[in-house]
Amino acid sequence: MNILLMGTDGRDTITQEEKRKYRAGGIACDCTDTLMLVHVSESRKHVSVVSLPRDSYAEIPAHRDESTGVVRPAHPGKINGAYAQGGPALSVRTVEGMTGVRIDRYLQLDFRRFMDSVDTVGGVEVCTPRALRDKTTKLNLAPGTHRLGGGRSLQYVRSRHVDNSADFGRIQRQQRFLVGALRSVVGKNVLADPLRAARLSRSLVGAAQADRGFSTRQLLALAGDLGRIPSSSMEFTTVPVKGFSSSLNGALEWDRAKAGKVFGALNRDRPLTPPNSTARLSDPPSFSSPVTVRGNTLECR
Repeated sequence: MNILLMGTDGRDTITQEEKRKYRAGGIACDCTDTLMLVHVSESRKHVSVVSLPRDSYAEIPAHRDESTGVVRPAHPGKINGAYAQGGPALSVRTVEGMTGVRIDRYLQLDFRRFMDSVDTVGGVEVCTPRALRDKTTKLNLAPGTHRLGGGRSLQYVRSRHVDNSADFGRIQRQQRFLVGALRSVVGKNVLADPLRAARLSRSLVGAAQADRGFSTRQLLALAGDLGRIPSSSMEFTTVPVKGFSSSLNGALEWDRAKAGKVFGALNRDRPLTPPNSTARLSDPPSFSSPVTVRGNTLECR
């Protein structure tokens, strides 16, 4: 099963006080701030997560623009802009075209859904060997381990001005956060409590259902499968990039040869790295050589 995890910058449903407290105001671009391609093996014994930088150069397929109703031909753009033009369906088609991987389901989270989901599981534990401070989100974490509620978690996963690694540093923190979130769901037996499980699924899925989105039953079944997979059988990486596009200002060009190997492994249902790998992420991360790491290396110890 291939799942596209989309974190959008939708903030209309959070309060003015929450916007002020967690520095989540401003004008939304109606785009995907976070894109993760999650592959769950047929055996349900391993998971591969590939982060796709939001500024990646993409070929956006022909579609009818949601805001104007005008049919637009295929055109280049940044991958996060597909959502603004055609919602989750166009984001899915764009990622499929870029990766050659069929997306079976997607999960879309805006600020409200994200914050409520984190609070439902009792917060998420994150750890850092160094101080993390961001001038925009006002994230301020001392070295050590912290349990963050929904609002502070939003600051943590959104921060991209902690150092000079920009979106690559943010992607690294998002991957660490995802491991911590899964540990919270399992460690606190959220799925064993019918009321909390139902509340979590409603927070994640929302009221609307769309083609290839999750139903609450499907999401709970997937969560149960993931809960039985140890973090050492999960792996995380970022799609390899080769530099900035000359034709689209600020867009990141993927290294097509290296990226093809990553997505080819997903299509063959094969892991990206050996099960005994001890590779670890550098902090801050390197722009030129993203590393594939096992989930247990991202856990707080």
